[in-house]
Amino acid sequence: MYIHKEIDTLKIERTILKISNIVKEVAVFMHDGHLFALIYPDFHEAKKRKIMRLENEIKWYAVELYNIEAMEEETIKGYQIVRSPLPKDEEGKIDRDKLRNFMTEQALPSTNIEDAPKDKVYQNIKNYLSTLTTEPITPLSHLELDLHLDSLNYVETLTFIEKSFGVHISETLLSQMMIMGELCHYVNEKKQKVTITDINWKTILNEKIHFDLKYTSFPIMIYKTLCFPLYKLYFSLKVSGHENFPDQPCIIAPSHQSMLDGFILAAALPYKVLKKTFFLAFQIVFDTKVMRLFMKNTQTIMIDVNYDLKASMQKCTVPLKNKQNLVVFPEGARSRDRKLLEFKKFFAILSIELDIPVVPVVLDGTFEAMSAGKLFPRPAPVIIKYLEPIYPKGLTYDELTDKVKKAIHEEMIKHPLHED
Repeated sequence: MYIHKEIDTLKIERTILKISNIVKEVAVFMHDGHLFALIYPDFHEAKKRKIMRLENEIKWYAVELYNIEAMEEETIKGYQIVRSPLPKDEEGKIDRDKLRNFMTEQALPSTNIEDAPKDKVYQNIKNYLSTLTTEPITPLSHLELDLHLDSLNYVETLTFIEKSFGVHISETLLSQMMIMGELCHYVNEKKQKVTITDINWKTILNEKIHFDLKYTSFPIMIYKTLCFPLYKLYFSLKVSGHENFPDQPCIIAPSHQSMLDGFILAAALPYKVLKKTFFLAFQIVFDTKVMRLFMKNTQTIMIDVNYDLKASMQKCTVPLKNKQNLVVFPEGARSRDRKLLEFKKFFAILSIELDIPVVPVVLDGTFEAMSAGKLFPRPAPVIIKYLEPIYPKGLTYDELTDKVKKAIHEEMIKHPLHED
């Protein structure tokens, strides 16, 4: 039975469809004691909007947008994106009795054994992708939904294609051919050579780019002077661990609970650290008329992870190579329940390849002060604690990522600001 108590799942489905035109079909039902959604995307609309990170789009701009306004008992706790239309009955309506079997079938690896092209382009791209995923690769594989490649994998793959076949493919163009066979067909048609080249992040990050840092520390120093006392008073802000900043440049990696985080952190950093610190900000969030002027004058590097991730990553190396610090929020998004999200290894790649230490930062309490969806902060205790630096020597990307997350997590458990 898909109606659980007073929960109107049909209404929830209609709401999600209204929120996002990327969701073509959705079925909501109880699964393991909570609401679960099966989501069939509108692949045509995704292509039209040049969306490459489809899972990210559905998670944050469909499911989580719904959850922000929903009552706790009506929030969706889990979801699965499927490649095929949802099962229908004779009247063309979703067949609720078949959803669980359908969900299981969709979760299984593809058993498609269609003939794969024998040409060198397909075989070499397949061989390369097999180093990035353990999923079976076929011409019909979707790079994200079937092979589970992420944004960093796309950068690696596109660099491999450019170096090996002389074909430049932008992230925007890749969004139009996310199927393995389509991508290989395009490369085969456009190839200038077949010279298989090894790719690594050190090579990618050291490619020459045209990007000049704008040193504008004076405005942000004034901002700190004016706003830090206000934050201390309004949020009962407590800051500790200043002694943990190393003498050399570092990556400052805070937890992320609210839109307030970057602003409070900028005010809380010691003057000598702030003066030499650049901030990383997503263009999709901060490129507005109001924020653009502020960002321009606060040593901020705007990046576009949807359409120019490689260039964005390369820009991030510039301050570090010039002995400046860089603030990176490893979660890449705000927590919706104050629990730590998955840490993306982007900061770890920068740290290891440039031999730069990471300073983990506990930034706690801003969820209560201004959770997602709120327009104005309320007074609530906030703490910032700079933890001991973690040096990258001898660590892999994943090991460094996990170590930084563990340091923040353990400190938050050891000294909880808010009891769950």
